[in-house]
Amino acid sequence: MAIDTYTPLFSEILGKVSKLKTKKEKVAHLQQYNTDSLRMVIKSSFDPKVKWALPFGEVPYRPNDAPEGTEHSMLSYEARKLYHFIEGGDNLISQPKRESMFVQLLEGLHPDEADVIVAAKDKILHQKFKGLSANVVREAFGWTEEFMLPADDHAVYPQTPGPANG
Repeated sequence: MAIDTYTPLFSEILGKVSKLKTKKEKVAHLQQYNTDSLRMVIKSSFDPKVKWALPFGEVPYRPNDAPEGTEHSMLSYEARKLYHFIEGGDNLISQPKRESMFVQLLEGLHPDEADVIVAAKDKILHQKFKGLSANVVREAFGWTEEFMLPADDHAVYPQTPGPANG
């Protein structure tokens, strides 16, 4: 029995959303691929409180022309670095360094995923992928109007009895 280990690119996941006809299908598709990384990218585009610390518009970078699945990093992995590019996320690096890091990130990604992150930066993901609306992503991820999980849904972890040092 073969195990399917293919992880679709975010551009493929979001591209399929724009091809689906009903809101129910779009929500189900996003829920199927619901990961922290996907939510981070989508939230960074939709949430007005998330401000990118990068200039708006085209980014001068050289697209990675290696075939898909070969010499690319994946946005599903690289999304953990996005805090460097969000206002208040990493105040210790200079703006030129931040912009240089962003270009390096884009050059390591498949060109389609680089387009996704640039669209998220410019808050136009919903224009690039028709059908990806605020209502669809809120329903898919259980977010409130503020793109947050409801207060009563936060996980509570039971405390293990005994001393903390084992």
